[in-house]
Amino acid sequence: MNRRKFIEKLGLGLGGLGFWSTFLPPHLAAKLPKNIKIIDLKAWAVGIEANQVFVKIYTNEGVTGLGEASVHRKTGTTLAACLELKDVLMGHDPTRIEFLWQGMFRWPRWRGGPVLNTAISAVEIALWDILGKLLDVPIYNLLGGGARDKIRLYIHGHSREDVQFAKEKGYTAIKTGPPLNVVNDRLQFPWDLTAAVDKFAELRDEAGPKFDIATDAHTKLTPIQSLQYAKGIEEFRPLWLEEPINIEFNDSLQWLSERTTVPLATGERHFTKFDFEDIISRHLVSYVQPDVIQAGGISETRKICAMAEAQGIQAACHNPSSLPCTLASLHIDACTPNCVIQESKFKMVERPSGWEEDIFMGAHVTAKDGYAMLPEMPGLGCDFDEKIAEEHPFELVNPQPVYEDGSVRDH
Repeated sequence: MNRRKFIEKLGLGLGGLGFWSTFLPPHLAAKLPKNIKIIDLKAWAVGIEANQVFVKIYTNEGVTGLGEASVHRKTGTTLAACLELKDVLMGHDPTRIEFLWQGMFRWPRWRGGPVLNTAISAVEIALWDILGKLLDVPIYNLLGGGARDKIRLYIHGHSREDVQFAKEKGYTAIKTGPPLNVVNDRLQFPWDLTAAVDKFAELRDEAGPKFDIATDAHTKLTPIQSLQYAKGIEEFRPLWLEEPINIEFNDSLQWLSERTTVPLATGERHFTKFDFEDIISRHLVSYVQPDVIQAGGISETRKICAMAEAQGIQAACHNPSSLPCTLASLHIDACTPNCVIQESKFKMVERPSGWEEDIFMGAHVTAKDGYAMLPEMPGLGCDFDEKIAEEHPFELVNPQPVYEDGSVRDH
């Protein structure tokens, strides 16, 4: 194809399917309907875990896409934010994923924060699901294909027995957290640093040298407490210390990173490449942890990971572990060189039971010896039973944790 023909095709194709068909083999391009349009968007708040919101996009060709938008304790607001995006999407070609992302992000003028970004994330994941189904390939194959054959997983654990269980199942990593003295949702002082360090040492003793242990402070420690904890566990080689500093305080994160050899990690409550830019450019952490259903969706998370890759920073995507979020994360992991390990809950990589399996049409993650296999199904890899969703509505849960003196603390 000469330059003139290329430009002509590109110009004609920027509207959507024509663009894709320019670069696809004929047998794949033939699978793309010429006038596909979005005709509806529906959303459900379902009582799974701490309540989760799912979005489904419908097209005039009968192909649907599934995404997730979950913000704990903001369920009703998130549901409304998803439904508000319907007016933005109606009548558009669902394969114009980047165009529609930009429209959802920029047209409302007001943007940012967990609620608006998780709604965009859900829609964007659903659009990739549609495109993958149209082309009959998994999403990661549309993003460059597999950069690895399988994806290393870690599960959560807090005791010697948990380490033993993980090793028996073939895992080579767990994530724990420093024990905190909490009574009736009240955090008691003084904080027992010695007990926290001893607990990590106990896990290392059980795990041995060829097993990784990450630890997550959940931003519940002050900068000084995080430094004391980091110095105490340095000799036991933690994989990382996660969320050691509250998300607003990048300067404090730098202060901590300059004073410990423990690798730091953060990112589950950051949104879009704009939030991550300062963390990455200043090398404040060794691992970024974007959450695909919070950070802006599959494309945006892929961009964040690429930004980190350019700075020698690894990625370990956060995952609250519904099946759609897990699958979306695995698609990113599969095609992203610096995604080195994936958070998962054991029940999501061992086939779930009951209605939580049925709601996703029996789909599950295939895992063996501590690794997830690359997704094989077209698109995202699971579907969604609307009737079951309606039978299990969310229940409002709003914990209000405080310190011993009654002042508010982070959840």
